[in-house]
Amino acid sequence: MAASLRVLRRRIRSTKNIAQITKAMEMVAASRIAKAQARVHAARPYSDEFTHVLTTAAKAGASDHPLLVAREEPSRAGVLVVTSDRGLCGGYNANVLREAERVMRELSDAGKQTSLFVIGGKGVAYFRFRNRETAGRWTGFSEVPDYPNATRAADTLTATFLAGGDETVQRPSDEDQGEGEGGSSRSTSFVPPEDAEGLDGVDELHVVFTAFNSVASQTVVSRQIAPLELEDDESSDEESSSSDSEERGAEYEFEPEPEVLFDRLMPKYLRARVFAALLDAAASESAARQRAMKAATDNANDLVDNLTREANQARQAQITQEISEIVGGANALAE
Repeated sequence: MAASLRVLRRRIRSTKNIAQITKAMEMVAASRIAKAQARVHAARPYSDEFTHVLTTAAKAGASDHPLLVAREEPSRAGVLVVTSDRGLCGGYNANVLREAERVMRELSDAGKQTSLFVIGGKGVAYFRFRNRETAGRWTGFSEVPDYPNATRAADTLTATFLAGGDETVQRPSDEDQGEGEGGSSRSTSFVPPEDAEGLDGVDELHVVFTAFNSVASQTVVSRQIAPLELEDDESSDEESSSSDSEERGAEYEFEPEPEVLFDRLMPKYLRARVFAALLDAAASESAARQRAMKAATDNANDLVDNLTREANQARQAQITQEISEIVGGANALAE
């Protein structure tokens, strides 16, 4: 009986310690949500407007650029999967990885090979455990990403997309880079990063991440970011306002030429889209971790209550037994 009571008290102490840890993690995650949410709301309009301007400008005379034209018989697609570096965030990573598997399965059914790019330690560990090769992986910034982090990943994606599905990424020589700076060659206007050299090129780029809707709602989404999908104006004329119609019908004058302009804008566009995805994922990760840690804290507190009740019952049984032994001893002496 005494041994059982000691075990219960030890479990109560350890469970209380766990509850303190999970409560602290919940508070840390809650403090990060506000900042992450503000960053999402600040960056999302820029990314959306960037995409809208490119779409509108493309219809005005630059629709033959590789960023805007779907390639004939695409053979390879790149998939960027955004996960977290740490766990203890509920089903956040499992939902993203499940969606990534679905996207890659659909691409495979369509006859396209996939090049896998992963952000976050959990995603890297997931695919490494399954012996799945990754073309690029980046870790260490999932909770608080910044623009240079997005640039590193986006520039690698840009290099593979410009190379095309039948080629590999090749860094230009110093002479070619000099020509590219003058804008005379489309192929050398963007210089691939060193770690992208030798990677297989792709014809499409997709990103899988968790979109942040609110603190209580996050949704796993997959989007094609290249080639840019141009919306059909005729299908949306009835739903659009007159000002939007005038904007879509506006004429553009390009300086420099549309091809050169889109060459310069393409890396910036992909950086903006990847950065927006990272910010959404960071806010969603903090929200998921807050919910998971709150549930863990509540469960720990419930477990403490149950263990305390069991300990009280064991203590009462012990006291009752001791009283019975005393009374029995007194009766024996009286006789």
